[in-house]
Amino acid sequence: MDVPVSLEYKVEGDDFLAAGEASNNIKETLKMLGVPSAICRRAAVVTYEMEMNLVIHAGGGTLKAMIYPDKLEILAVDQGPGIPDVEKALQEGWSTAPDHIREMGFGAGMGLPNIRKNSDEFNIETEVGKGTAVKSVIVFPPSS
Repeated sequence: MDVPVSLEYKVEGDDFLAAGEASNNIKETLKMLGVPSAICRRAAVVTYEMEMNLVIHAGGGTLKAMIYPDKLEILAVDQGPGIPDVEKALQEGWSTAPDHIREMGFGAGMGLPNIRKNSDEFNIETEVGKGTAVKSVIVFPPSS
């Protein structure tokens, strides 16, 4: 793959029926491109957690993936409520998900920690009342 592959998905807020489609499509594209399975698994975790955060917390947004020969860049952007305390949001188990979301099995407070854990580079830009951008970079191992 010499030219970057760009994928972009509009993710609707509260659409649990479609939730996971974008992340699955990204994972399948990586597999088709011959990306190692360990990288595909990490990418699946990152993109799914980003997608679910858009569905649950942000009222929707955009999930983008840029696949380069040496890395994958993933960006989730929303115009949701923002994250008032990023350090708290990065703690395992901390969640602002309402009870009805938790009753569906979501909102366990592992989203951002899982994204960070599966990323080689990780960044959050957020402004309360304006929205959030979460970026993850996963570096591919050198070709043999």
